[in-house]
Amino acid sequence: MAGADLAVGGFTPLSTCDWPGELVATVFCQGCPLACRYCHNADLIPPGQGAGPDWGSVLGLLERRRGLLDGVVFSGGEPTLQRALPAAAAAVRALGFRVGLHTAGPYPERLGRLLPLVDWVGFDVKAPFSDYERITGVPGSGERARQSLSEIVRSGVAFETRTTVHPLLLSGADLLRLDADLAALGLGPSRRQPFRPTGCQDAELLLAG
Repeated sequence: MAGADLAVGGFTPLSTCDWPGELVATVFCQGCPLACRYCHNADLIPPGQGAGPDWGSVLGLLERRRGLLDGVVFSGGEPTLQRALPAAAAAVRALGFRVGLHTAGPYPERLGRLLPLVDWVGFDVKAPFSDYERITGVPGSGERARQSLSEIVRSGVAFETRTTVHPLLLSGADLLRLDADLAALGLGPSRRQPFRPTGCQDAELLLAG
């Protein structure tokens, strides 16, 4: 079955918040190459099969919900970590659904190849691009995020940028620098979203949040 190797860490059959204005199902993909301190889905970071239903079962449920949902969002974890994602997105489109994607952009080339199958992207901008490692723990992640966002802008696919804000991690000055980085790409400020303590495993952030 198309996309049968997709590792599913979780599945929400109905969501009104994962794609603004759309009624969707959300597939949480297992595995993420980043280690963001504020992550609220830390159980999805380790690679592996995932604790969710197998992809074939997800497709079967989606088939029964044709005409009831607007689309399917691939979230995570980091969906573009999985090489089976293009086949999974194509299978979803074949069922008549629109495709949404949540990503932090760690794999610009994979994202560029995937975008023709995507209708909307929610892009997580972590920090000023030169300061990403302080959030993600991964050297070079800021430049890869910049490249990925440039790919999205060039593609013409609808998208929004959003930034999780914790006072220990991003100051007002940091946010101004981040906005300047986005302005250099022709974009306005990202949508700010507050730190969510649920699921976070960083004790320092929990105490200060």
